[in-house]
Amino acid sequence: MFKKVLPLSAILSLRFLGLFLVLPVLSLYAMDMKGSTPLLVGIIVGGYALTQAIFQVPFGTMSDKIGRKVTLLIGLVIFLVGSIICAMSDNIYLLMLGRFLQGAGAIGSVITAMISDLVPENVRGHAMAIMGGTIALSFALAMGLGPVIGAHYGVSTLFWMTGVFALIAIVLLFTKVPTPPKIKHIYHNTTKTSDILKDPNLLSMIIINAMQKGLMTMAFVLIPIILTSNEFGWEKAELWKAYLPAMIAGLVAMGPAAVFGEKHNKPKQIFLLSITLFIISFSLMGFASSSVMFVIGVVSFFIGFNMMEPLVQSMISKFAKVHQKGAALGIGNSAAYFATFLGGTFAGMMLDISDRAMIGATMAIMAFIWLLWTLRLDNPKRYAHLFVPISEVDMKKLEDLEHEHIAEWYINESEEVVAVKYQKEEMDEEAIKASILKN
Repeated sequence: MFKKVLPLSAILSLRFLGLFLVLPVLSLYAMDMKGSTPLLVGIIVGGYALTQAIFQVPFGTMSDKIGRKVTLLIGLVIFLVGSIICAMSDNIYLLMLGRFLQGAGAIGSVITAMISDLVPENVRGHAMAIMGGTIALSFALAMGLGPVIGAHYGVSTLFWMTGVFALIAIVLLFTKVPTPPKIKHIYHNTTKTSDILKDPNLLSMIIINAMQKGLMTMAFVLIPIILTSNEFGWEKAELWKAYLPAMIAGLVAMGPAAVFGEKHNKPKQIFLLSITLFIISFSLMGFASSSVMFVIGVVSFFIGFNMMEPLVQSMISKFAKVHQKGAALGIGNSAAYFATFLGGTFAGMMLDISDRAMIGATMAIMAFIWLLWTLRLDNPKRYAHLFVPISEVDMKKLEDLEHEHIAEWYINESEEVVAVKYQKEEMDEEAIKASILKN
């Protein structure tokens, strides 16, 4: 599994590393450009997410028709072109165009689909956790490297680095990623968006994903601008003093959180703790009287973000039924990207009309409401998978298979097996076999 998942995760992580590298300093860089306003700066910080949200479904559909690898190549080339435009931009509108193009290469859904093609259902949740973990690692590394490189070599250098990452990803695509088989899954049900949104756990996870990303963009608009304002008087080259401890703390917290959430099946507790850290973070950012307390708020934010990140995709995958996984992940990612764009835009607007205390209080209140909503989330049940060759199964018996401890069953035509997802602690595997096998 690792040989299949790691190259794809590396491609996605290189893309996110490039996007994340500029986030700690992009708002300051954009503010110095001709024609900039706080609103336009907010749009630029989150702009990539708008086109990312728009093109998620078209790229996924295109990958079904022309193939995953070709679609990934197209997305990476668009991302490369956008990065070059950003690096060469000398005005706010050209930078905005580049950011929109960076997001237009929306390959996230394609990579998720490719992992689904290559990885068996019973370990797919683990694969999603690996993917989430590599993205979180990219985020943490970018927070430490971005401010330092940007201060010494300029933000345009960060965009050139992003272009290099895109080229490396293209090389990985054609040297390390296996070509997925063309498969077709036939299930006993059809996917309805309304069914996904009616599931309280899936809805809560979609909201968690969206709120985490939206508040992240707001933080990245505000942190560098506030620290370099007259109130605290930091120089741009000093921003690493805030981001480096945040990166280290986030990395340290990420591992135990992932283990506790995945291995011990306590993701709800991790999410609640993370949101609590968000509330503390925004309260400190809004009301801290010293830069030291403000930086403690920044560290709290990154700890909360990194604790949450490795678990989000995995939990959506676990809560969704097999015929819903692609749609649920697509809805969750689109919601997150729209929230990312709205977060940046909202932060820019708030800078125009509010002071720091009002902004911090508003974000803390939003996080508190989010905390109350997340209390309704359940931890996922532990399921096992039984795989039986189609040739041994009585289809009439299978169609009549109903039990409170059986989550679902489906037919995988490509592998010619029937899969039954059940609660191992409550049911015996031999009893399930006896109820569906031919006499």
